[in-house]
Amino acid sequence: MADANREFGLRWIAAWNTRDLDVILELYADDAEMVSAGIIRLGLDTSGRLKGKDRLRAYWSKALANVPNLHLELIDLYSSPDSVVVHFQSDRGHTNCEYLRLNGDGKIVQGSANSPIE
Repeated sequence: MADANREFGLRWIAAWNTRDLDVILELYADDAEMVSAGIIRLGLDTSGRLKGKDRLRAYWSKALANVPNLHLELIDLYSSPDSVVVHFQSDRGHTNCEYLRLNGDGKIVQGSANSPIE
């Protein structure tokens, strides 16, 4: 299980580094939910939650337009029986953790972007 979760975390980083939304969204279940302060910042939902690939595509399309040179570097991976936490640094020097809960098909059903508390 840990090996599969490690592989998934590496695939997640690689997908984001392609900047191709189809590649990224392939990792997510159709009804996946995302929680992020970025959702609020971009004015997409005051709760910071979005559900479904169409809404995730709209969010990430808008977000990626703001970071044209996005590149993520893996710092570490953490695993549980049904989740992976990806700790990474962006090209802009920000460190974050992404909690990714997986379903039985190995697709993300819940993601949560976590930034350092300042």
